[in-house]
Amino acid sequence: MIKASRKGTKVVTGEVRLSYAHIWEPSAIEGNEPKYSVSVIVSKNDKETLRAIKEAVEEAKETGKGKWNGKIPPVLKTPLRDGDVERPDDEAYAGCYFFNASSKNKPGIVDENVQPILDQSEVYSGCYARVSVNFYAYNANGNKGVAAGLGNIQKIKDGDSLGGATRAEDDFEAVEHEEDFLG
Repeated sequence: MIKASRKGTKVVTGEVRLSYAHIWEPSAIEGNEPKYSVSVIVSKNDKETLRAIKEAVEEAKETGKGKWNGKIPPVLKTPLRDGDVERPDDEAYAGCYFFNASSKNKPGIVDENVQPILDQSEVYSGCYARVSVNFYAYNANGNKGVAAGLGNIQKIKDGDSLGGATRAEDDFEAVEHEEDFLG
């Protein structure tokens, strides 16, 4: 099992699944500024990653007191959400927690050998990866909370595509041509 790690408010997850992956080109949501983003699905069985996230969120709350008049507000949005509760009809989220991470900066994307991945079809919604994220406090437009800043992505292995798209290599098989002799 791939271990999660935490240093302050930065977490490198264990093995997670990517969903709604807008990691190659920034995407604007509801007219907001375009950002790179991904929904990170964490199995409820991955206690180590979940503990690292919860500890980083708590540290972000402490370091974020300055944004909240020196104290942690009683009502605060936090990034980790329960897939069984919030996405009951989506089997990819069953038995999992998830959080959304975004950034104005493009994430570095590497393979299991830490080599850059340039083929955009290699990393997609449904594949398994490790993700580095930085949890930080915010106070914007009357909303207070802790958000996840997307860092980098390391693809670990393939998974069923969540976008409904299939790979051409999976749809077709090689075609043998019969020799056509004229004459």
